[in-house]
Amino acid sequence: MEVIGYIGRAFAVNRTDALGPFVIQATFILLPPAFFAASIYMILARIIRAVDGDHLSIINPRIVTRIFVLSDLASIGVQGTTAGFSEHENLKTIATVLVLIGLAIQLISFALFGACAIIFHKRIRRNPTARSHRIGSKWLDTLYVLYAFSVLIIIRSVFRVVEYAFGNDGYPMAHEWTLFIFDSVPMTLVTAIFFFRYPSNLAQKLDDDAAIQLESCGYLDRA
Repeated sequence: MEVIGYIGRAFAVNRTDALGPFVIQATFILLPPAFFAASIYMILARIIRAVDGDHLSIINPRIVTRIFVLSDLASIGVQGTTAGFSEHENLKTIATVLVLIGLAIQLISFALFGACAIIFHKRIRRNPTARSHRIGSKWLDTLYVLYAFSVLIIIRSVFRVVEYAFGNDGYPMAHEWTLFIFDSVPMTLVTAIFFFRYPSNLAQKLDDDAAIQLESCGYLDRA
């Protein structure tokens, strides 16, 4: 989706009056972080269950994924159906407001997700489970990777909120370097970290029916 979005942006450079390339770049660059976010939500639940830390989470890990992924789907739905209409004169205002609402949903979800992860982390440090010792430090390394993902996506989402809030005449929209620094770079880093540090090895350290294959996260392929 990111690649398609930037191809559309390249075509739009010399065709600023064409709606098609604008819709493609606006939608396909805006949405991928939400798919990454859904993957991050699912991985946290698997970490909690892998270390047998259900009792240390403020939200039952069996419903953590459902809660945050549903909120993410709401964010995707709102942004995806309205981002391309922000250039339509009659729909510009309402489209911008709805995109901001979608981004706000994403930021609120990440804030709650971050609180859930940090509280779980503090609790398991005070009261480590037997399984957390048995499977080694892989789960902890993965948790730190999730923190890195979250910070990068939050930076990107805050930028997009500011960009849409200032509108087409604002500084972020008028200066393309802001998109590359605050959107392209963070998302490239997220992609690279996922590629090199994808937590599939966590399952290989488990020796019983609690082993969970993280490769089933289909959102990564779409992002």
